[in-house]
Amino acid sequence: MRQPDPQKLDALVGRLVGDVGACVTGSLIVLGDQLGLYKAMGDGKPVSAAELASRTGVKERYVREWLSAQAAAEYVQYDEKTDRFSLSPEQVMAFAEEGSPAFFAGAFEIVQSMWVDEPKVEQAFRTGEGLGWHEHSKCLFRGTERFFRPGYNANLKTSWIPALDGVEAKLEKGAVVADVGCGHGASTILMAQAYPKSRFFAFDYHGPSIEKAREAADEAGVGDRIVFEQASAKDFPAKKYDLVAMFDCLHDMGDPVGAGRHVMETLADDGTWMIVEPFAHDHLKDNLNPVGRIFYGASTMICTPASLSQEVGLGLGAQAGEMRLRKVALDAGFSRFRRATETPFNMVFEVRA
Repeated sequence: MRQPDPQKLDALVGRLVGDVGACVTGSLIVLGDQLGLYKAMGDGKPVSAAELASRTGVKERYVREWLSAQAAAEYVQYDEKTDRFSLSPEQVMAFAEEGSPAFFAGAFEIVQSMWVDEPKVEQAFRTGEGLGWHEHSKCLFRGTERFFRPGYNANLKTSWIPALDGVEAKLEKGAVVADVGCGHGASTILMAQAYPKSRFFAFDYHGPSIEKAREAADEAGVGDRIVFEQASAKDFPAKKYDLVAMFDCLHDMGDPVGAGRHVMETLADDGTWMIVEPFAHDHLKDNLNPVGRIFYGASTMICTPASLSQEVGLGLGAQAGEMRLRKVALDAGFSRFRRATETPFNMVFEVRA
């Protein structure tokens, strides 16, 4: 066995210290989000621990320790002269503003579910049986909606739909749209708000998510223009849709080819299948970066187990890449497949018969 290089060992230990700090800070981000501490600092004005405790109805001693940890993580500003804490404009966007394109608090609820559900995933590793989406903790469902919604809000109307050939014109005139795998309905609600003349039908196999989606749509004032229904990607009702959309969910399906065949059967003659998937290159070596690190980790704990728990169990994973997604679409019977646009976190594909 080779002897360790002391300098490399020191570098590794240093990185591990940073990663342990990140894990600890992640739990504190969830805590601060749940207690409303960030939102209470959302005006950016300096505040003492006592003042923040008073604003949020929690105890000062706990708040001071939390603020100190946040300052050490450089997620909160600290002024030694006044002993006050504040959020910078950038930190406000990341932690206090739900509608911000940089809002990140929801991501840590997803990470929370990974820790809580780790014993279930360990069992899946040992048996190969997989772990269904519905078998995870509730923080995953809430966190997923809150994590993806800012990206959808920033890109769906401004770049993703306009990048599809002729789709936006149909939506503005009045189209029939299916949102498959809708979760808590963030993507459907945004489309309904952007295109009031169109009709929307949203489907998810997870019943509690459909209930949450209905509540969210009513709160957003578009509940009368969206029909939410519990159904899988292989049996949702056919209505000759002008657009079938799947947002960050195709890779979670056990039989994405079968889902694609069903999409083919439900589309209008000139309909479009829009697939939004996590950004990934086709080869592992090109995904060994910070974004790939997040997506491979989530895929290990959530996406791949979800697929392996279903029929076929193709197990695409969250870093499937364009080539594998193209093969799914072509195997499903489609003949046209192109990458319409992309962001650092997503790829958007246009698929047609």
